[in-house]
Amino acid sequence: MLLMLVDHTRELFYYPMQVSDPMTLATTPPTLFFTRLAAHLCAPVFVLLTGLAAGLYADARERQGEDGRVAASAFLLKRGLFLVVLEVTVVNFAWSFDPTPAIVYLQVIWVIGLSMIALAALVHLPRIAVLVLGLAIVLGHNLLDPITFTPDQPGYVAWSMLHDRGFIDLPFGARARTSYPLLPWIGVIALGWSIGPWFARDVDQDVRRRRLVVTGAA
Repeated sequence: MLLMLVDHTRELFYYPMQVSDPMTLATTPPTLFFTRLAAHLCAPVFVLLTGLAAGLYADARERQGEDGRVAASAFLLKRGLFLVVLEVTVVNFAWSFDPTPAIVYLQVIWVIGLSMIALAALVHLPRIAVLVLGLAIVLGHNLLDPITFTPDQPGYVAWSMLHDRGFIDLPFGARARTSYPLLPWIGVIALGWSIGPWFARDVDQDVRRRRLVVTGAA
């Protein structure tokens, strides 16, 4: 979080002074490059922890005698819808203080909300199926890069939301910018849900630590 704050501060106050892309190795000092790189890890970690938290929530409800998957699904759906609305209203207003912006930016809060809505459906599948799907999306979504749509094609809106960044014309004259396409984040949140059992109360801490170290090394 602190590194992300540093990154946002740099962009807000020093953006006009930049002469090159911070991710270009040939022209960027190591300190700036690694600060920028570390900040890029924040969003994936947030989404992974969202899936993990949903798994722990389901486990807690199971211990109370409820159907954990049903409870988690309802929780994810409601919270996901709330985050989507929050992004297009409060968050967008906070960026520009314009109640009728020409561009509505669909960023990390939006994609976390939609990921939660997607996970609300996926939790009803066997956990191993969610794990396989999550791995397939995370490892394979870049294979879809050759697929593109132009704004005049029927699949453009859906593909801009799922895979490619783009601008979507809205009915009231504004445009939406999909800064965070959804598909990869469904994979990340699915992986978070899948590792939920690793953090159950009855799992030995050493076992959990070994699993995390091995997974991280892989």
